[in-house]
Parts: sequence; structure tokens; C-alpha cells
Amino acid sequence: MAAPVKPLPPADLDAILARTEALWAGLGDGRIFLTGGSGFFGAWLVESFVHARARLGLRGELWLLCRDPAAWAARFPHLEASPGLRRVPGDLSGFQVPEGAFHGLIHAATAAAPPLAEFRSMVAGTERMLAFAQASGAARLLFTSSGAVYGPATGPIPEDCRSAPDPSDPASAYGQGKRASEFLFSAFARERGAQAILARCFAFVGPHLKLDANFAIGNFIRDALGGEAIRIAGDGTPLRSYLYAADLATWLWTLYFKGPSGRPIHVGSDQPIAIAQLAATVARVVKPGLPITVAGTPEPGQPPRCYVPAIDRARGELGLEPWTGLEEAIRRTAAWHQMEGTAAP
Repeated sequence: MAAPVKPLPPADLDAILARTEALWAGLGDGRIFLTGGSGFFGAWLVESFVHARARLGLRGELWLLCRDPAAWAARFPHLEASPGLRRVPGDLSGFQVPEGAFHGLIHAATAAAPPLAEFRSMVAGTERMLAFAQASGAARLLFTSSGAVYGPATGPIPEDCRSAPDPSDPASAYGQGKRASEFLFSAFARERGAQAILARCFAFVGPHLKLDANFAIGNFIRDALGGEAIRIAGDGTPLRSYLYAADLATWLWTLYFKGPSGRPIHVGSDQPIAIAQLAATVARVVKPGLPITVAGTPEPGQPPRCYVPAIDRARGELGLEPWTGLEEAIRRTAAWHQMEGTAAP
């Protein structure tokens, strides 16, 4: 069983509330159903909901799909008894649909698996969530999609981009699954008169980010906290951008309550940084003077891969911004993991 985690930083929760306070009246005494509540996105959504409910005296509830409610409670002991937070036993392969109406749902669950199983699992999970939406009358349907729906890019990705991952490449299963799920949500919403909000999410940093997964920034923070050389597995040239998790939670709640239906919105920062520069930034913020090793060598004449979104819609239509600078985001992430004891000594 996973070790208990500490609460999120109060300053971050207060910042989320300050930027979303006017939205919560739209929930009334309604209920929101959330999948993926123990993951990176979900952990922030759950705790920011609990914080907003307590501070504003909200009557609404958040119902969380939990594969193992006891294990979830053991991991998040500070949230276990929170008023307005309900846990539904089961997973996307099967759960007892709660009785009564729901205001909406947030589908933030995903699972890593071999390509065919991953694709099938994502599509089947989406279909089950849409069946739940139909049974419960949920009208607001927020789906956390991904910039992976575009496939590889060599420049910032515009919001009207029509590129796609290669369907003959099994490694594109994640992006293909997200594309198929977007279609299912959009078609369901049009046929049923619901609102499908498609949040195409890019790269993030913050408390709850795994430091031992396939996230470059998490691996770099792990290395720095452990006092080890920061290791770049590739050539250091790809471009990324990172939105801090408190800003992410603000964006997702804003999208849930007032995002446009049927038109994807990019969720992420539009400030690019090369992976080599990112490693140097992590070292400077967390452990100045730490060495950096680069495994690969750039290929002459090859443009760097780019995973950076344009965010004109989020900024212009919803007033959203990457409010937290990258260095501050790294500093807060490292501090939380040090507090958690999840980094190497």
C-alpha cells in the first residue's frame, strides 16, 4: 500500500480558490463524478474541491471512482473524512452507478499498458463514462485529452492543427486512444444535448508529479534532490513547456464550469524550453553546481521535436494564464517532495 501523502501547499489551494471562487455557485447542490482521483490531475482536483467547499460553504459533492477506497483513504488520510467527498468502489471496467442525478463528470483516468490493451482500455472506459452520463443526466462532460493527439511536431502546435499520430505505429496508442475518446465524447454530446469540454493537456510540474516515471522534469528533480548528476537520456534538444499544477487545477475547474463545448482547448504553458536548458534550470534552482550529462548527440540538420501548445483560446476566451513561472514551479515541486520524503537522501 502506498505511503500517505502530505496535503498540498495552502498557498496553492488559496490561489486556485481565488481564481475560481465565482464559478462554484454554478454547482449549487449538484454532484460531480470524477475518475482518476488518485492520479496527478485527480489529486489536485479533489483537494482543491475540498478546499473550496470548506471555505465557501458549498453544498455540492464530488463523487470519486476508487478501485480500492480503503487504499485511497490510507494514501490521502487528510481528505478521508472531508464533507462532500464520496468514494464509489470500482474502476472503469465495472462499478455500481450511483442513483440520482449528477451535475457533470470529469474523466481524468488513464492506464498504461501494451499498445493494444491501452487503446482498448481507453475507449472502453470512455464508453462506460458516457453510459454513466446518460443514466445520471450529467450535462457537463470534461475530458482530459492530450497534445499526443497531434503526433510529433517540430514547432508550437496551433489550436486548429489537424495533424495526427501515425496509425501504423503501435507506440501511438495513447494519442490514438485520446483521439477516439474525443470523438465519442463529441458525438455523444451532440446526440444527447450535453456539453463535451475537451481539454488537450500538455506537460506539467508540481506536487504529486512522479519522479520515477517517463517525465523528464520529474527525473531531473529526482536527480537534483538526490545530489546526483542530472542525466539527459536524449540529445537535450527537444522543446517542452510546463504548466504548474496549481495553475492546471484552476484551468480544469474553469473549463468544467465555463469551457466551450465541442471545441478543444489547449491546457499548458506556451513558454518553450529545450530539455538541456530545463536540466540546467533544475540544477540551478534545486542544487547549484550539479553536473549534467547528455547521452545523445543532435543530428545535423534535424529540427528539434516540439511539444508546446498555443493557448490563445484559453487566454483570450477564458482569461487563463501560466501564472507561476518555471523556476518557482520547480522550487515548489522540489520542496513538496522533500517534505514528502519521496526523493533520495
